[in-house]
Amino acid sequence: MSVATEATVNLFSYGTLQDKAVQIANFGRELNGSADAMLGYDQAWVEITDPQVLAASGKTHHPILRPGSAASAPIPGTVFQITPQELAAADSYEVADYKRVSVALQSGIQAWVYVSA
Repeated sequence: MSVATEATVNLFSYGTLQDKAVQIANFGRELNGSADAMLGYDQAWVEITDPQVLAASGKTHHPILRPGSAASAPIPGTVFQITPQELAAADSYEVADYKRVSVALQSGIQAWVYVSA
């Protein structure tokens, strides 16, 4: 008889969720992931003022994605397998400038990602 493992979801990060310190602050562990890319979006920057996010990332500006076109350059990043509880922690970390959407990555993997709200 096999033991069921906890369900996981895919989360794509092109920004600070790739940082070990941010992962430990939000998930209590360092995540393992694989390189992938997102299509159809353009990258910009957003100023961060939330004290907890500033403390975790150490950065005043974070990348943010806005819908682009088919000609937009692929946005490189990392796809992680995380638990639903970790996804909720990521939701809490992201400021109101972001919303979570499901996208198909360049590899064909379906993943959650935070883009411009």
